[in-house]
Amino acid sequence: MSINNKNWDARYEYCAVAMLALGFGLLGLDRFIILPLFPTIMHDLNLNYQDQGNISAVLSIAWGVTSVFIGALAIRIGHRGVLIGSLLMFSLLAGLSGLATGVVSLLIIRGVMGISEGAFSPISIAATMDASHPTRRGLNCGIQQALFSILGLGLAPIIATQLLLVVPSWRWVFVIVSIPGFLMAFVMYRYLREPGDAAKVEAAESIKAKGSWVEALRYRNLVLSIIGMFCMLTSLLVLSVMMPNYLIDYLQLSTQQMGFIMSAIGLGGFFGQLIVPAISDHIGRKPAVIGSFIATGVALWLLIHTGPEPLKLFLLLFAITFFNFSLICMNIGPITSEAVPAHLVSTATGLVVGIGEVFGGGIAPALAGFIAQNYGIQNTLYLAMGGVIAGLSVASMLKETAPRRIKLKATHEEGLDAL
Repeated sequence: MSINNKNWDARYEYCAVAMLALGFGLLGLDRFIILPLFPTIMHDLNLNYQDQGNISAVLSIAWGVTSVFIGALAIRIGHRGVLIGSLLMFSLLAGLSGLATGVVSLLIIRGVMGISEGAFSPISIAATMDASHPTRRGLNCGIQQALFSILGLGLAPIIATQLLLVVPSWRWVFVIVSIPGFLMAFVMYRYLREPGDAAKVEAAESIKAKGSWVEALRYRNLVLSIIGMFCMLTSLLVLSVMMPNYLIDYLQLSTQQMGFIMSAIGLGGFFGQLIVPAISDHIGRKPAVIGSFIATGVALWLLIHTGPEPLKLFLLLFAITFFNFSLICMNIGPITSEAVPAHLVSTATGLVVGIGEVFGGGIAPALAGFIAQNYGIQNTLYLAMGGVIAGLSVASMLKETAPRRIKLKATHEEGLDAL
């Protein structure tokens, strides 16, 4: 598909981004609906904090490993095949989570669910980048990922805690939230296209080339993106996994108050992903990333020192995830896609998402569970803070890649040369 503005199919761009955003949003809903249900599930199934951390960790590890290897499958059966098949699978498994009878069955169900979600995630991001005009990559990536946060971490706590008031058991909550995924899979089957011919050729060449991972890892920004993803997810997922029990068990708030506060994670992420990545198209990726890390750290420090004040906790959690989600969006979207040549984008995205999920989404929540079980759940917040501080150090080493900033710099240098 030509990127000439006159020939560019903007109508399909908007349609594709909308479908991929809704699909990613439903993935977030199915993945995170368990978090506000954890206090109830733990009571019914006799689970502890370590079990809670491990259940979250197994999904992230499966997600991460799958993300690394899914690129080759996408080339063979197409983006549509992977996206539609994985959407159907994780929707089914979300519903089956309601049949769990103990920690082992939850680990198995959520682990297999992580495989299907790990297949959807990097391919949906690559498909969004392919459908987007180069000057709108930051904006479109933000839109696509914003639904993940608003449905998965914004509405999920409210939906879950309110459904608990009207359904016989927490098990029915999983069944209800799985239904929209089947409908979305049908919409994608009808309207989603495969990447353009040029993208297919470039992707096929990357699969044929030996050592494409090695080739991708030669690019400095990609290595920094992988390390940065680990830091970002450590902060986000430790907070997301432990916060419901922190609010109820440590701060002694009610279940409905917890649901209200937890919704700030998704709302903050929604607006952050829409606003900050789009701003980064203009001011540059590096300034946006560094500023977001600093803001995340300040808000998190204030949260650690806040007592049982629901409104204040909501606002601070909103601020934390406003900037944290924008970091993740910029990292796995424009920063990664601009770090490597076009034929390595799918491979690079899989590496960033995969390795980041295994360590930041897998090991960090398991470690947080250990800390909570042995030293108190309030101390898990300092693990999240460690991720922010480490991420800020990594961000300071990034090389600017935003097309507008590079063009302005080149124009400025040409002007100096002319003088």
